[in-house]
Amino acid sequence: MDYFNYSRRQASEVYVGGTPMGGTNPIRVQSMTNTPTTDTEACVEQAIRIIEAGGEYVRLTTQGTREAENLKNINIGLRSKGYGTPLIADVHFNPKVAEVAALYAEGVRINPGNYTDAARTFKKLEYTDEEYAKEIQKIRERLVPFLNICKENHTAIRIGVNHGSLSDRIMSRYGDTPAGMVESCMEFLRICVEEQFTDVVISIKASNTVIMVKTVRLLVAQMEKEGMAFPLHLGVTEAGDGEDGRIKSALGIGALLCDGLGDTIRVSLTEAPEAEIPVARKLVDYVSKRNGHIYIPGTEAEGFCYTDPARRTTTPVGNIGGGHVPIVISARLNGNMETNGQFRPDYIYCGQTLPEERQPGIGYIVDANRWDGSEGTYPAFSHKQLIELHYSQAKRKFLFLTYLTLDEEAIACLRRHPETVVIAQSNHANRLGEFRGLAHQLMASGLKNPLVFFQYYKETCLEDFQLKAATDMGALLIDGLCDGILLYNDGDAISDLKLDETAFGILQAGRLRTSKTEYISCPGCGRTLYDLEATIARIKTATSHLKGLKIGIMGCIVNGPGEMADADYGYVGAGRGKISLYKKKECIEKNIPEEQAVEKLLELIAKDKATE
Repeated sequence: MDYFNYSRRQASEVYVGGTPMGGTNPIRVQSMTNTPTTDTEACVEQAIRIIEAGGEYVRLTTQGTREAENLKNINIGLRSKGYGTPLIADVHFNPKVAEVAALYAEGVRINPGNYTDAARTFKKLEYTDEEYAKEIQKIRERLVPFLNICKENHTAIRIGVNHGSLSDRIMSRYGDTPAGMVESCMEFLRICVEEQFTDVVISIKASNTVIMVKTVRLLVAQMEKEGMAFPLHLGVTEAGDGEDGRIKSALGIGALLCDGLGDTIRVSLTEAPEAEIPVARKLVDYVSKRNGHIYIPGTEAEGFCYTDPARRTTTPVGNIGGGHVPIVISARLNGNMETNGQFRPDYIYCGQTLPEERQPGIGYIVDANRWDGSEGTYPAFSHKQLIELHYSQAKRKFLFLTYLTLDEEAIACLRRHPETVVIAQSNHANRLGEFRGLAHQLMASGLKNPLVFFQYYKETCLEDFQLKAATDMGALLIDGLCDGILLYNDGDAISDLKLDETAFGILQAGRLRTSKTEYISCPGCGRTLYDLEATIARIKTATSHLKGLKIGIMGCIVNGPGEMADADYGYVGAGRGKISLYKKKECIEKNIPEEQAVEKLLELIAKDKATE
């Protein structure tokens, strides 16, 4: 992979029915039904809605042999209506179910965390090397018969690791870490390779975008080390709904797509499955436009680790850089200085005109030729004004720079003026590559000036703007390069307040700055035991004012307690019409009637808040 220049990773080709992925095939988009897999008519109807929205694969939950057997009827129902889209069975816990599903679906997803290992108890287990080897042998004994069935039926498999369902065995040896997630996957991949079964797709997902991106990067590095090139399925689990779900998904999936990783994607939203497809398509189309861009001559700075990057070391300039959370700068060139208290920018860039009335707590940035030295205001310089910057007496300065204008003169100026914050600009087709080039050149030059990324758009649709901005910022946040973000959209189609809210939303999705309640909610599937969308709406209405709180809302126990590992509270389907409530990983109350569960959750939160 070229860190500065976009090109797709060359994965091996895998046939899933008549729709291959990997190789030179386009990046495929897919979704998953949320109807019971025993209901043939409902599954066929929903699959058709997914397909007509542009879905190229349809996944169905397959929790038992009844559901697995019914895949035959669903498959026949779809084919009889003229749809040839491949079906993928989603299997947890029971290898026998996977073996049945392989007879009737074009693909089967299995989860290494619960395919052979016992259900999670979150207990620390001790294994000798010999005992651990025996556990691997158990996996082989369970997996090989399944692989043989898949060979006979030309069925592809997806080895799908979820952060929320790592086994106690893996966590005991590797911890709840990217390394553990990668090893969980590699144990199964090595057996596939030994058995010469190559129709394999891989996914490693998490609701935490940082863990998700770092783990996929680490997996690709490990596969390359072992001579493997299997295609990748990308997704952020439990991303939620609405704008937050889209921003979070775009940030995680986009960060990997921008590095050429990914052969199929699913955007997991707690909404109707067909609503996921247009979002996924927009992400793929946006990133794919970078193909064939003008070459960027970047060089990685010494000490940078792509698979586990640390935040770039900077000297703080006021509240920018150092150990401070990344700032938000809002560009207000139209004179409108209205702000939202919850998403209030740290600085406002005013261009040529300072407002007469200024809000306390906000810094105002004005072009250097209009700076009057008044308190709470700061000058902004261009590359052409380096000499003026050098002689300016301002204690805090801002310098707009592109990668190509970071020349020897600019480097010398920044070295002499650590009180200068760099605002990076780019008009390149692959602006990520140029931004990375500038950041790494600063590091290689020993410069510790804080770095803010200026992202410019001209969108008329809010969703398009949010998806593109989150995609463009994702890798910059994960790589530890960002001390601030400035989003600007030319025109008046999107309000300044929405631009600010989006900037804060991106920083929260990247786990760098919290500005609101976070909801970790699954998209729902045939296992879901209650009305997810309605429940989330009720919980959001009652808790959206609780800044910094994380609430997990899960349809069932497959990923529930694990994916909610860093959530403060959890609401998990325990049975038909029954809910269990969690505090962190601890189950506080089991099998509450669904009609009482939301109130019980709110009572639990209120009780804890009262004792703080």
